[in-house]
Amino acid sequence: MTKFALLLSTTLCMTAGLATAGGHASAVDYTVNGKTFQGFIATPEGDAKGSVFIIHDWDGLNDYEKKRAGMLAELGYNAVALDLFGTEAKLEGFEDYRRETGALYQDRTEFRARISAGVQAATEAIGDTGSDFLMGYCFGGAAVLEGARAGLDLDGFVSFHGGLGTPEGQSYADTKAPVLLLHGSADPVSGMGDLATVLNQLQEAGVTHAAEVFGGARHSFTIEGSRDYDADADQKSWAALVRFLGENS
Repeated sequence: MTKFALLLSTTLCMTAGLATAGGHASAVDYTVNGKTFQGFIATPEGDAKGSVFIIHDWDGLNDYEKKRAGMLAELGYNAVALDLFGTEAKLEGFEDYRRETGALYQDRTEFRARISAGVQAATEAIGDTGSDFLMGYCFGGAAVLEGARAGLDLDGFVSFHGGLGTPEGQSYADTKAPVLLLHGSADPVSGMGDLATVLNQLQEAGVTHAAEVFGGARHSFTIEGSRDYDADADQKSWAALVRFLGENS
């Protein structure tokens, strides 16, 4: 499948990695505007059902996203945890996380370029498997919606407890695939009013969409170990993702 046009240069470098429970792991390196990024790839043992690109939370690509990639590989998908901050980014605490996410929220062109570069580099590394999806958590959920509004040529977009605001001047007019929003009713970052707004925007743009709301769940309900973790919402949202992938492959 042809991806959103990439205007910035990319370079690829596959690095052998450890096997995962679902198959094998490797890395993909790429550059955007002279900055180096490295994504994590998990592949299944047999033929892949499709490819899923995962965008990390505001603390950068770490073991959480790699674990989710492994879970998807076990289900038969190529899974790529993308890096939007770069290999040299300092990520030691809240101020660092705010700096990195804030820079991308302020420069939407760069934001979109990094998403597109990661998707393109990973696709070139693992090959075209037919159906491609973009998903993400928290900041990554907001990034997924940025990719949807940018017109990425994928088969579906899934946001887990993401930031739901639509920047001034943007819309879902160019969104090419279904959007699934998985959200907690008690999310203090993007509340039910924000969810209603984005659902109205998707409806007005004629985009196929759905939302599952988990009563009482707060912002980071899928992040085990966080104060907001909600095991029931975590399991149900993962099941919703799996159904979405199957229905849109």
